[in-house]
Amino acid sequence: MQAGELDEGPGYTTYRARGTTDWLLFLTLGGRGRFGTFAGDVYAGPSTATLVRPGTLQDYGVEAELLRWHFRYAHFHPKPDWLPLLDWPEAAPGILQLHLSEDAAQRIADNLAAAVRHQSSVLSQGELLSLNALEAALLWADTQNPKATPIDDRLLRVIELIDRDLKADLDVARLARAANLSPSRFAHLFREQLGVTPQQFVERRRIEAARRLLELTTRPISSVAAEAGFPDPLYFSTRFRRHTGISPTAYRRDEKARPGD
Repeated sequence: MQAGELDEGPGYTTYRARGTTDWLLFLTLGGRGRFGTFAGDVYAGPSTATLVRPGTLQDYGVEAELLRWHFRYAHFHPKPDWLPLLDWPEAAPGILQLHLSEDAAQRIADNLAAAVRHQSSVLSQGELLSLNALEAALLWADTQNPKATPIDDRLLRVIELIDRDLKADLDVARLARAANLSPSRFAHLFREQLGVTPQQFVERRRIEAARRLLELTTRPISSVAAEAGFPDPLYFSTRFRRHTGISPTAYRRDEKARPGD
């Protein structure tokens, strides 16, 4: 993954006839960008998120009227479970766009800024933190996707709470308080909108965090378990095998054996 921020003036342009092998995400912060396509130009003003699919012509730059484009961007190869988050409305073949609320645009901007910051971190966890920030940006974008099922704002607050600290005590009672709902009403609404119980959702998030730590760090399994919210390494191994079909040790070994992107 590569993320960054640019504030460009007249003359800024990029042209790649065959595009790239990865996805390219833009969030316009100011000015306006132009994306050239065979079907005509697509424009990206403030609070607009734009995705360019792999293999799509990349002919983009500063729009000729405002002569400025301030944006954050990320090149990335998505994990398989990210693909539903990339099903945006198509503005032109290979060019997808969302028009964002002010709040969502700010949250996406903050997460992309974190992705930029973490990728240059001296911490061994920098790459993992950068990927987590990008996923958070995509999740907030998904809340604005007309093709997706809208999620209640109270549940969005809960999801943010969960992702902020997976090591915390995330039982139903605490999550319900964060949503200002009774535990029974919260559990019903959560399952109705997300298709799983709150505890199933928490466990899936923890397992996904553990998978990334196994892929991107050399930490001992017990350390990975604790960081992902499993104080008991044996219980962690049991739940990890339940979700993935293999042990944490085997998962790390198999990931290391795969060729890089």
